Amino acid sequence: MKHTILGAGGSVGNALASELLNKNENVRLVSRSGFSIQGAEVFKADLNSYNETLKSIEGSDMAYLTVGLPYNSKIWNEKWPVIMQNTIDACKKAGVKLIFFDNVYMYGKVNGEMTENIPYNPCSKKGEIRARVATMLEEEMKNGNIKAVIARAADLYGPFGTKTSLPFIFVIDKLMKGKKAQWLVSDNKKHSFTYTIDAAKGMVLLANNEESNNQIWHLPTYNPAITGKEFIELAAKELNVEPNYSILKKWMIKMAGFFDRTISEVYEMLYQNEDNYIFNSTKFNDFFNYKPKTYSEGIKETIKHLKNE
Repeated sequence: MKHTILGAGGSVGNALASELLNKNENVRLVSRSGFSIQGAEVFKADLNSYNETLKSIEGSDMAYLTVGLPYNSKIWNEKWPVIMQNTIDACKKAGVKLIFFDNVYMYGKVNGEMTENIPYNPCSKKGEIRARVATMLEEEMKNGNIKAVIARAADLYGPFGTKTSLPFIFVIDKLMKGKKAQWLVSDNKKHSFTYTIDAAKGMVLLANNEESNNQIWHLPTYNPAITGKEFIELAAKELNVEPNYSILKKWMIKMAGFFDRTISEVYEMLYQNEDNYIFNSTKFNDFFNYKPKTYSEGIKETIKHLKNE
């Protein structure tokens, strides 16, 4: 089968490509830059163009939308609806099954666990955009116009997650460099993180299962969730260093945001760190009889992967 990854080069796209190539699958990587991985076909295309999007998936059996746009609400508002519409139209035209890798921003503040059934209640600009984009695909799914799956994950950590993974940027990378780790807002609130390899394996299972079609699935994520203090201690233990760290308070991030656009974009999402933020993947785990990696196992394998690189 032909698997096409739209928006190749990001953490989950690379984890997915690795998983598929390890299974000797036929993989096509689509990006504007011509990003390449040994063993995969490279296809340069701009997903802002319908014609280029269509050409990029022609001859495919599966398309995975794993685009990672710059962390900027204005860019998201301009680009995401266009990319989603082009991808939907192209997949319908070519008869290709679509796996959309999604996040949880559309849920907003959640009292209790996040499941596939909770209503969208975004409390951020980025959440509103993600809700709009997800709804576009859901409408096509409900009307039977497309064969698709929405695959959601919590914040990511794991192999290949070095560009946008906050646990890597604030904890693992700093500890590996002999620096103090950092954590956002509070170190004692529970927060779910999805292991990149579990996310990749989950998407492959969904792609190959007809019963999963036209549904929303939470990708396999270990429960119970973990606190910042626990995450830092596990990483420090694996690296054989002291678990020294500091807390980046909300007011500190707001001040820093005046000088850095990316940090200012992070500020509106800090509600995720002020209270327990727990992601439930029971539906997936039970259906596929899947056991997600524990945080101890995931952190150990992440550090091993980084050292091997």
